[in-house]
Amino acid sequence: MNKINTILFDLDGTLLSINMNDFENIYYKSLSESFKDLISPDEFMKILYQSVVAMVKNTEHRTNEEVFMEAMKGHVEGDLEKYSEIFTDYYESGFKVLRDAVLDTKEMQTATAVLKAKGYELVIATNPLFPKSAIDQRIEWSGINRDHFSYVSYFETNHYCKPNIQYYQEILEHIGKDPKECMMVGNDALEDLIAGRLGLKTYLITDHLLNRNNVEIVADHIGTYHDFLEFAEKMPSLN
Repeated sequence: MNKINTILFDLDGTLLSINMNDFENIYYKSLSESFKDLISPDEFMKILYQSVVAMVKNTEHRTNEEVFMEAMKGHVEGDLEKYSEIFTDYYESGFKVLRDAVLDTKEMQTATAVLKAKGYELVIATNPLFPKSAIDQRIEWSGINRDHFSYVSYFETNHYCKPNIQYYQEILEHIGKDPKECMMVGNDALEDLIAGRLGLKTYLITDHLLNRNNVEIVADHIGTYHDFLEFAEKMPSLN
């Protein structure tokens, strides 16, 4: 019988305590503003949305970056290089305005440190829709210790998105784990709990619960940040 030795964590709304409505409003406004000299905000948002949808729907073994840029290319024609430069500049300098949407909570910082000390392998299984720089910034904002995590999913290296079950399969293949050795912790009823279909145990965090598709909630465990900290403290040591 396999016992849990690996914990996968979502980032936004899980490790990173954040108001997703505030986050999305600030993000889309600031990002579209960066492109105002090339395209109107409304037109930019249409192109961005279509390109993100292409990533989420992709089932081929191509990186999310490749799929996104190919979709963008179909809309912006000869301006792709300029768009790419603006994206890079934004994520390196403008993205930090999103820090204002982050809430100060300590439970997940403590919980991950406790689990690491007990010998669990920890993974950041964030939906890889953002470039590495944007993901790394959000990890830093969360206050967790990046060194505690053996793997992070990235836009540049991962080939699938949540809720595609292949997203989780790719991570488990990379870290060499069986689903029954793993638990997925997240706040999205669809994107995170779908890992249960692969055989992972699941823990739904409710502080920033998302259920945009109104799916039936099927989780092995459900609780707040505080509940999860208590859960982590009760997990057996593997040392």
